[in-house]
This record gives sequence, structure tokens and C-alpha cells, in this order.
Amino acid sequence: MPPKKSRAIKIVQKYVLLFAGSALAAIGLEEFLVPNQIIDGGIVGISIMASHLTGLPLSFLLIFLNLPFLYLGYKQIGRTFALSTLFSVFSLSFWVSFLHVTPEVTRDLFLAAVFGGITVGIGVGLIIRYGGSLDGTEVIAILLDKRTGFSVGEIIMFMNLFILGSAGLVFSWDKAMYSLVAYFIAFKVIDITIEGLDESKGILIVTDEPEEIAHALMARLGRGVTIWQGEGGYTGEPRKILYSIITRLEIAKLKTIIYEKDPNAFVTVNEVHDVMGGQVKKRAIH
Repeated sequence: MPPKKSRAIKIVQKYVLLFAGSALAAIGLEEFLVPNQIIDGGIVGISIMASHLTGLPLSFLLIFLNLPFLYLGYKQIGRTFALSTLFSVFSLSFWVSFLHVTPEVTRDLFLAAVFGGITVGIGVGLIIRYGGSLDGTEVIAILLDKRTGFSVGEIIMFMNLFILGSAGLVFSWDKAMYSLVAYFIAFKVIDITIEGLDESKGILIVTDEPEEIAHALMARLGRGVTIWQGEGGYTGEPRKILYSIITRLEIAKLKTIIYEKDPNAFVTVNEVHDVMGGQVKKRAIH
């Protein structure tokens, strides 16, 4: 396939998934959270409270309140991010307006918080995964990260705690607590959606049986293994260190393999946020 055609297909695929993510987020909002006066974090949460206080349509406020942050994002972060975010926000506004006339799924506050959080989390996770955003506070967090000693995650958490706490003043304190439940669930589901259930793990193994364990990992897990030459810090003896990338679902099997070959092996398991190049994909096991 020609490079230009391939790139065009990827761009179309990206915006289709951003549109789908916005639809899922809107379903979580209009079918679960908003009818039960439960809010999400960030600009979406502020928009829900502002809509309740002013009577203005939520679809309008989602765009209006995000516009200044979209401008900042365009100036400070980049054109691609700004366009993806603009498309996502307008798509969310469209779906919220479309779904506003439909009846809510449940009036049970706990069920609304749980299923609203799950649905919003999947939608937002898809949008973030494909380069967009629904929340202008993320732009502020990125800019403040460069000027303060706090991380992006810490800044977003602080702002969202303030926003979610405000729900107690606008609605009621029990609604604020349900909003915290929905936000926590959405936060965890976003991570799962971005990383996937089979998120990658980096495995470091120091063992006296490097060849046997390396062969077992390749034969039984279908994973490539890199062998590093190391040296014991106390003894000064040469040691071979194994490194491999596996999924979270393969950790239990990995431990079984290592224990069979060398019960005294030293193993560390680390998060891997992104993997590029190399022989990462699992090979067929014969």
C-alpha cells in the first residue's frame, strides 16, 4: 500500500475512534451521571454544575468552557493535539445533545456511579489513546508541570478533588461522594483502556541458570530474551542477566518457569508504558 494511502487510512481510523470514544463518554454522562446529579472531573464536571446552576445546555458549555484551553493547547503543545481535542470536544457536545432527550438507564445512585464511571472511562481512554482529550485541565496541568515541582498527574488530581468537592455545594454531599466513586472508577478504566488488559511488563532475572531459563521462556512463552553480561557487586563474579517483555497475564506462568529452573533466582517486574521496535510480539509456540 502506498505510504500516502496508508497514512490517510490511519487518520480516518483515528478520527472514527475519537468519535466513538466521544459517543461512549456521552452515554456515560447522559444515561447515568447527569440525570442523577453525579459529576465527572475536569471541565466536564464544571460544565455539569454550570448547566445545573444557569440552565444553559451542557452541550454548549462543554465547548464554551474548553475553548480557552484548546487555544492554549494549540499554542503551547501542538497543532495535532489541539485538532484532535477540538474534534473530540465537538463530538462529545453533539452526542450529549443527541442523547439528552433519551430517558436515563437507572435512578440508583450507586449503579449510576459505577456504570457511568465505566462507560465514561472507556470513552475517555479511547480518546486519549488516539491523541485527543476532553478536558482542558490537562492542558493547564501540562503547562504548570513545566513551572512547578508537581507532576501532571498530581496537578490534575488536585484540581479534580476541588471540582468534585464542589459538587457537595452545588448538589449534595452524598452526590459529591458518589461523584468521587464514579471518578475513581473512570480513572482506573481509562488506564485499562489505554494500556490494555495485556499491558506490557519488563522482566529482569538474575540467575545461575540463564541458558535454561532463557530457553524455557522462548519455548513455553514464545517471548524473546536478551542476555546481559553483569557482575556481582559484592563478589565481583561475572553474572548473566536476562531481560524480556511479557504481558501482565503471563506473570504467573513466568514465575512458575523460573521457580522450576532456579528457585533462588532474583526477579524484578517493572511497568513498561510503551514498546517500539525489536521482536516484541509473541511468537508461535510449537
